[in-house]
Amino acid sequence: MSKSAGAVERSALEGGVAPCCPPLTAGELSDTDAVTMAAMFKALSDPVRLRLFSKVASHPGGEACVCDIQDVGVSQPTVSHHLKKLREAGLLRSERRGTWVYYRIEPSVLAAMGRLLTSP
Repeated sequence: MSKSAGAVERSALEGGVAPCCPPLTAGELSDTDAVTMAAMFKALSDPVRLRLFSKVASHPGGEACVCDIQDVGVSQPTVSHHLKKLREAGLLRSERRGTWVYYRIEPSVLAAMGRLLTSP
């Protein structure tokens, strides 16, 4: 795991990731903000990860069981690997319930990514 992904994951585990980055057009990103946001965008740059993220985000109730989202054209171990990368980047939270793991998006992260890409 990269240093930046580890920092984001620790923040997520401590109660939510809330990177606060101004829109790109408002000024230059700090080194810290650039590292944080790059880790998130890097995690989403893989088509399978983006599909998994989309499946979780659009699932009714805002969370999805891994059993409901694993049909993305790769094996189950590969799905687990990609979901782990999304968790490490702070984009998803997970909770084990019995034998299944449920995922939900990290709303503060989506808001931060949206703010970064929004023009004033």
